[in-house]
Amino acid sequence: MSKKLAQSEQVMWNVLERFSPKAIEGLAALGFSVGSTRGVVRVEKYGCGAEVRRGPDERYQMTIAPTIMLKGQFTRLWDAGYQKFLLTDDGLKIPALASHLQNLRKFNEELRTALGVPTFYNEALGSVSQLSVYDRVRGRKGDVPDETVGAHSPEGGQ
Repeated sequence: MSKKLAQSEQVMWNVLERFSPKAIEGLAALGFSVGSTRGVVRVEKYGCGAEVRRGPDERYQMTIAPTIMLKGQFTRLWDAGYQKFLLTDDGLKIPALASHLQNLRKFNEELRTALGVPTFYNEALGSVSQLSVYDRVRGRKGDVPDETVGAHSPEGGQ
C-alpha cells in the first residue's frame, strides 16, 4: 500500500480534499466502472483507473491518481525523454501508445469534472508523467538509456 500511496503523491492530482460518498456513488451513472471493497473504490474507464479510499469521516480521498491500466494493474507513466513507457509494480515496461495517452487525458478530464476538481494549466496541456528523464547530460542519472530500450536485432539474426 505505501508504494501505491507514494506513487499517487507524485502525479498530476494535487488533491487533498475529500469527496462525499454521493459524489463517488454518482460516478457509475456517468459511465465509469466502479468497484468497491471495504472502503476502497476503484474507478475505471477507457482502460484507465484511479483509486479512492474512505476515511474515518466517511469521505473519500484519492490514493491512486488517474493512470493507465495494464492487465488489471495500475501503471506509472515514465517519460524517458525519447519515449514514454508504462511501468508496472511487477517490473513490466512497455512503450506507451498515443491511444494510451489520449485515453488517460480523457479519463482524467471526465473524472475531474465529475468530482468537481479544477484542472490547472500545465495539466491541461497533455499527459503528466510520474517519472521523467528529459536530459542526457553525461554524468547525470539517466544519461545512458536502459539497454532494454530501443530497437534490437533478433537473437542470432541480422
